[in-house]
Amino acid sequence: MFSNQQAADAATVAYNPYTDRGSLEFKFRSGRFVKIRQLIETILAERGEARILDIGGTQTYWLIGEEFLRQHRNRIKITLVNTEVENVTDTRMFDALVGDGADPDLFGSERFDLVHSNSVIEHVGSWERMRAFAENTKRLAPRSYVQTPNYWFPLEPHFRFAGFQYLPECVRIALIMRYSLGFFRRIEDFDEARDIIDHHTLISTRQVRKLFADAQVSHEKFLGFNKSIIAIRS
Repeated sequence: MFSNQQAADAATVAYNPYTDRGSLEFKFRSGRFVKIRQLIETILAERGEARILDIGGTQTYWLIGEEFLRQHRNRIKITLVNTEVENVTDTRMFDALVGDGADPDLFGSERFDLVHSNSVIEHVGSWERMRAFAENTKRLAPRSYVQTPNYWFPLEPHFRFAGFQYLPECVRIALIMRYSLGFFRRIEDFDEARDIIDHHTLISTRQVRKLFADAQVSHEKFLGFNKSIIAIRS
């Protein structure tokens, strides 16, 4: 399963828009944080503290809510789960574990107050693994926030190529083996290219509603288009 950070690691340049407060990407994330903050504030009001599980997340991502988190740093603990080791510097607020977000045994009987996932479910692979991932967001906490890019938004966000997601798989593989696209350098190995394509599968609003039937589904818009899909169980 690819996380946002793993995608960024494959970039052809060092610039990371997700750490640039002036970038469009950062501004979109900051806008989404309004909904996340509301969930956390409700938990803090009810319980006095909040344990958050962020599947596929990074410490860098949470810069979008830096001021809010600083205000409540003694009452919030965020656990990051990724398939590879994720380094954290603020060990008081964050801890990082290796795990698979689609593993039905993830964390066993342990529970959190909120499961959070930003642009991850499209990276887990097959529909069966997406269903297992969705079930984990329900099993591990009474509240969840899941965001994913919209399949029907014209610009594919990972490869920065309009309509890329609508092309046949063989064409997408051929393109990333020939060109550097979006976050990715040119991929020379066929198996690696196929694996990347297999783990970048955008889904639609209809599919999100199937996966998260008990959630409220809304959209983040850009230029009149539904840019991303957000499913909140509150």
